[in-house]
Amino acid sequence: MTQSVWMRANFTLVAVAALAAPVLLQGQMAADDPVAVFTAHPRLFLRPARLRLLRRERERASERWRQFASAMAESAADEGGIPEPGFAAALNYQVSGDQAMGRRAVNWALGEAGDLRQLALVFDWCQDLMTGAERERLTARLLKGISETASGESIPAVRGRVLAAVALYDHVPEAPERELERVVRLWWLGRMAPALQAGGGVVPRADAYALYEILHALLDNTNVDLRDGCPAFFRDFPIGHLMSYYPAPYAAPENDYYMGAGREIGDPDPRQAALSRAAELAMVAYDTNAPSSQVLQGWLTHDRFLMRSAFGIPYEFLWANPYQPGLSYYDVPLVYHNPEAGRLFIRESWDDTAIWFGAFDGVLQFSQGGHTRVLDPAGTPPLALPAAVVCFGRLARKFRVTVEKGQAVFVVGLEPRHTYLVEVDDEEMFEAASDAGGILALPDVPYGRPAGVRLQ
Repeated sequence: MTQSVWMRANFTLVAVAALAAPVLLQGQMAADDPVAVFTAHPRLFLRPARLRLLRRERERASERWRQFASAMAESAADEGGIPEPGFAAALNYQVSGDQAMGRRAVNWALGEAGDLRQLALVFDWCQDLMTGAERERLTARLLKGISETASGESIPAVRGRVLAAVALYDHVPEAPERELERVVRLWWLGRMAPALQAGGGVVPRADAYALYEILHALLDNTNVDLRDGCPAFFRDFPIGHLMSYYPAPYAAPENDYYMGAGREIGDPDPRQAALSRAAELAMVAYDTNAPSSQVLQGWLTHDRFLMRSAFGIPYEFLWANPYQPGLSYYDVPLVYHNPEAGRLFIRESWDDTAIWFGAFDGVLQFSQGGHTRVLDPAGTPPLALPAAVVCFGRLARKFRVTVEKGQAVFVVGLEPRHTYLVEVDDEEMFEAASDAGGILALPDVPYGRPAGVRLQ
């Protein structure tokens, strides 16, 4: 998908081999191969190795378990105290064996609950606690949920149907099998993967966690790895996710969060920040050997960011693996450029006080000291950071820059996918094309002295 700067720099990647998967969607998977579930309950996320890890965390009374158990105890008298009660209570039951917790999850699912994702998790994780009549009622609700959301093509809508189909598979196999076939062949291979591979689609940060729940559910239970439909996108995605954080943390009442960049600059949303961290935890769990996963693990290990809120702690407990080694994210280069998606992120350093620049989704932003503002590409002078120089070319076509050795040079605010004639002092004129976001990377600008750059 991209040859981002971070992949070309000193941080060596061997991720191509790491992305080899059990089923090659566009190769080995024949048209008549069914997308079949082959696992027993619990099958969603709590495969044997992870369940053993979580139960060991309970036995050793780890910080995450104590926070999770405390949140569940505090919410016992107030169901509203846990934002996702079905998910949280069913997870607690699977780890602790507390049948009262399991019944709490089942009763919630048989009530007025309408969240298809949580219904699927309760059905899968609390099978042994349900009576035959309760199982039939919940089966009917899940089938109805699949049918009612069938037209929804958003990642969260598809996630709900996938989890429901996997949970139901050997109870009423025909409808779940049809849904899994449709998701893999039509939605993913027919629509999503080609768009992501071509750079025409970007997974919003708010949808990243839902996407990884889909990936986990399918790989764990059908041996289908959706990454094989667009391997370069997934090779690049974790680092793009990391680089698109504003440097300054946000101090929530329970813990600190890093806030992801968005088109609109507004008040921090701790719930979206929690899902963003949950997505990173799920990325690491999906492929622990990938270099990008090891970098994310290094990023995730700081205790001040451990989620302690009633919303975040079930995700933190479910996905975190404190025994997984990580690599220092300080080794990741400070420039990330994804030309296919038209995204550029530059950091001054990895310190929380660093200057940050982002060009993405048609906006240009600058962040420093916790304050973020939008930049005008028509009237902003060149911005020099240690790793890169950024010129703003909405109106200007001539720039004078001084580049140090190792600095990249970008012109932003140009027409997307447009070819320009570029002339640099003392160099031959050459053609260069802006990317999908109107970003032009300029190679071979002389360093150590002022140089003129002209675009035609």
